[in-house]
Amino acid sequence: MPPDRARAALKRLFDLVVASTALVLLSPVLLVIAGVILLGSGRPVLFRQTRVGRGGRPFRIVKFRTMVPEAEALGAHVSASSDGRVTGCGRFLRRWYLDELPQLVNVVRGEMSLVGPRPETPDYVDLLAPEELRVLDVLPGLVGPSTLQFMDEALLLAGVGDPDEYYRSTLVHERNRADLSYLELQSFGYDLRLLLRQAVSIVRSA
Repeated sequence: MPPDRARAALKRLFDLVVASTALVLLSPVLLVIAGVILLGSGRPVLFRQTRVGRGGRPFRIVKFRTMVPEAEALGAHVSASSDGRVTGCGRFLRRWYLDELPQLVNVVRGEMSLVGPRPETPDYVDLLAPEELRVLDVLPGLVGPSTLQFMDEALLLAGVGDPDEYYRSTLVHERNRADLSYLELQSFGYDLRLLLRQAVSIVRSA
């Protein structure tokens, strides 16, 4: 088997085993979180949104809902730390990145990987230059270079006048630049290091 195919097979096996195991082990936690959201702000418990995956194929990302229902109709996709659409429970979930856990389902489905570039919405992908679209050559991930580099994104957006415009003009390209580095550095060892760094960073920032 060619090295690239062997690496892809190992990555997929690792994703499937880890994501499936995590879903089983964390099922009590997931149920508690779902119950708290339901009691606190009603349905829906989950937030689904179209993102662009490998090869430009759209898929529906799944997260725990951290904003008021129908929040997208009230404002932009991006959210500053001062965003009034975020619920009290949502702020806690975001602080510990617990709202991201349902994306393990996307990993099991093969729409995402544990590690890779952050998937963007179609309107933000439309802003990327042709050379930036190389980021779509690999599966998007739960964790990746831009996820680590911009863990303070909500605070950063809170400091600008128009968060959506700033994201469109600046941040989407800076995040893309960080994620493009993954294409050159990707390996099983690099994936493990990124996962460890993300876990440590969450604990330190909380």
